[in-house]
Amino acid sequence: MSNPRNGDTKPPCLPRNGLVKIPTQANGLGSASITKGTPAVKNRLCQPSSVPAILSPALAHRSDLPIPSLASPLSLATLASVSSPPGASLVGLNTSEGSEQPSPERLPGSPSERQLAVDEKILNRLFWYFSACEKCVLAQVCKAWRRVLYQPKFWVGLTPVLHTKELYNVLPGGEKEFVSLQGFAVRGFDGFCLVGVSDLDICEFIDNYPLSKKGVKSMSLKRSTITDAGLEVMLEQMQGVVRLELSGCNDFTEAGLWSSLNARITALSVSDCINVADDAIAAISQLLPNLTELNLQAYHVTDTALAYFTAKQGYTTHTLRLNSCWEITNHGVVNMVHSLPNLSVLSLSGCSKVTDDGVELVAENLRKLRSLDLSWCPRITDMALEYIACDLHKLEELVLDRCVRITDTGLSYLSTMSSLRSLYLRWCCQVQDFGLKHLLGMGSLRLLSLAGCPLLTTTGLSGLVQLQELEELELTNCPGATPELFKYFSQHLPCCMVIE
Repeated sequence: MSNPRNGDTKPPCLPRNGLVKIPTQANGLGSASITKGTPAVKNRLCQPSSVPAILSPALAHRSDLPIPSLASPLSLATLASVSSPPGASLVGLNTSEGSEQPSPERLPGSPSERQLAVDEKILNRLFWYFSACEKCVLAQVCKAWRRVLYQPKFWVGLTPVLHTKELYNVLPGGEKEFVSLQGFAVRGFDGFCLVGVSDLDICEFIDNYPLSKKGVKSMSLKRSTITDAGLEVMLEQMQGVVRLELSGCNDFTEAGLWSSLNARITALSVSDCINVADDAIAAISQLLPNLTELNLQAYHVTDTALAYFTAKQGYTTHTLRLNSCWEITNHGVVNMVHSLPNLSVLSLSGCSKVTDDGVELVAENLRKLRSLDLSWCPRITDMALEYIACDLHKLEELVLDRCVRITDTGLSYLSTMSSLRSLYLRWCCQVQDFGLKHLLGMGSLRLLSLAGCPLLTTTGLSGLVQLQELEELELTNCPGATPELFKYFSQHLPCCMVIE
């Protein structure tokens, strides 16, 4: 994608922590977050790619696409070259008053090609093949393409990320005017991430986004100065919000949670908020009877907080992530497993005081678990893996990153788990080639991460070709992963994406 001002060629998007950054235009509204898929999948979606022809040979022979063949296919790049002026809005619906997008009659090519290029039936099929960033660019080609692309079905799963400075236009006199959000409403976005906003910014957003009252289902506030009053107004006005995320917001208090949380909320994420401690968990447990998912990163939460959950949450809550809750010990695990027996997803990542005894409590009482994250738990040993293998027969994902006391013996226990599909062993510094041999019989494995394991050699890693069903293999920062090994994998694991 070229910048008309300097002629530099830039990739359509740059992956960063799963975020896709759309090039900023005049109105400043330009970022979207991909929320589905593994990190590797997200990165693949963001790789620079050439815009294919409307009728590539692969598509021309697709029986399910009712597209007639063309002698000389008209490329999207050609049509994009006549896109709207640089000042036009990229993400918003309305362009500037003086801009005019080309009509179908002005597009290059023969009349039949021009007619085909704006056929809505064809475009509705074709545009599914493009990434979010490419769709934003293609929407500028002409009004017909924008009309098709601005259908909500093309934007499902994307969350616009709006920073404070992108919410206002500066007028010639120096005054600020809130930007138009009509383009987002047309595409039916029901979730937003606002970064660095204040109480006033949130009120302006509510007043200016047409779907804010009932149509917004998910709200995320990051590094914002929202206070108790702002939080209360937001949740009172935005009656449709059922998913709420507060990250790096240090101006609201536990009293604000007591006054603003509404029973309709089913998913709540709170991280890096300094005023969140045990009383906040008490508010969550008493005010959110329909809570299905709780993600919590709070350094001051103790074992006492995990005793606040009631029988109501026990029936409804299926996902609990306690990340870097340093004060939680095995006693807190006891409270948690008895209060929330129906958990299917549990993360104790960074809960450094949890030991093998805590994992035993989890394995014995949470038999429905399908995903378990014990990363950055330095006290976990091979004994914990034995408990997991014996009792968690439905487990599909196990994360053991930075569990530095795990050895080949622990992997021998895991080899008996027939349901395990994803196994993360990043920076497990005691895992050796012999331990990998235990994994070679695990036909259910689809994802294996061995990044940063220093003792694995090329010989041991080469044996992984026996895992023919493997779809993703991560070997970054692995000394035994050589160029010759990657070439060997490309020949013997053609369906597996190997991350170097």
